[in-house]
Amino acid sequence: MKFRPLHDRVLVKRVESDTKTKGGIIIPDTAQEKPMEGKVISVGSGVRGEDGKLVPLDVKKGDRILFGKWSGTEVKVDGDDLLIMKETDIMGIIE
Repeated sequence: MKFRPLHDRVLVKRVESDTKTKGGIIIPDTAQEKPMEGKVISVGSGVRGEDGKLVPLDVKKGDRILFGKWSGTEVKVDGDDLLIMKETDIMGIIE
């Protein structure tokens, strides 16, 4: 199945975090927090400004991003757990 977000929405896949601390302690799955870092899978076409012109998004497919802890809506596409969020929920791009 193909999925393309509309307008200023972005489809994101969470990047898995490390299961060990720097000291070598293994963190069990039940104690791990969901990562707030992800990879952009797909982006919408942009949002229309007040003048009616289409303003493209700043993020693009393949970008690594940081987002808020409670950002987005969780969806399942082809068995993958993904997030759909607005571009305004994205805090920044990791370069």
